[in-house]
Amino acid sequence: MNAEPVLRVGTIDLSFHHAASGVVQEVLRLAGYRTEQITAPHVDLFASLGSGELDLLVSAWLPGSHGEYLEPFKDEVIKLGALYEPFALWGVPDYVPAELVSSVADLARPEIAHEMVKLIQGIGPGAGISRFSREIVKKYRLDEWGYEFRNGSQAECESAFESGVADRRWVVVPLWEPQHLHHVYRIRALAEPHSLLRGKDAATLLIRKDAAGHLDSVTRTALTRMRLGNTVVTELDHAISRLGRSPVDAAAEWMRHNKDHVDSWYL
Repeated sequence: MNAEPVLRVGTIDLSFHHAASGVVQEVLRLAGYRTEQITAPHVDLFASLGSGELDLLVSAWLPGSHGEYLEPFKDEVIKLGALYEPFALWGVPDYVPAELVSSVADLARPEIAHEMVKLIQGIGPGAGISRFSREIVKKYRLDEWGYEFRNGSQAECESAFESGVADRRWVVVPLWEPQHLHHVYRIRALAEPHSLLRGKDAATLLIRKDAAGHLDSVTRTALTRMRLGNTVVTELDHAISRLGRSPVDAAAEWMRHNKDHVDSWYL
């Protein structure tokens, strides 16, 4: 196969996006394509897709988290496969009693606010969970009880949660599924009555229309039919984040051990 031109694959620079991107890149590699991976935060990566600096983007959480980033150039792209069904959540460790803390609204009860860690450590400002979390703090007036949502890195978010668990503190984590922490910890999602977390999205692989013609029909079918699911992405994320595997190596191993599932993308 003629491998030209190189397909520029944009990957949102968070570990679980790298997990899904590893599978996409391995599918392309096996089909004979060469790829160049470009990583960036959410907003920057969507801008690059819109300007034509990228050919594919892994992946757009639609419609809730990333829909507004895609809107200005939505007619310039094709939606391929919905790789998994992500959703945002505010969660607490399972040792926090469910009968006392089952809803975001419970955080504003005086006796609960007294027990909770007030810093809610998030990730970058462009993530859907970050926008939603700022809205939650305002809607539930949590700042009046001393809570603060703070943007940071993925590592800072994870570290704040894990250090809290190590000390058995009542800590809230603004998180999402799939994510590798769920592979190790039991995290209970809190109900959010005002639906500010937007519910489930479809993690959609995007390709620019002006690049779609570079894909042969078999590969395009595979990328359109590709389904990973939240559990698989969490497993791959764990392999990358905690076991030190590269995204492509983790993807290749998973694909070898799940050949029947992978073959179903091509049928």
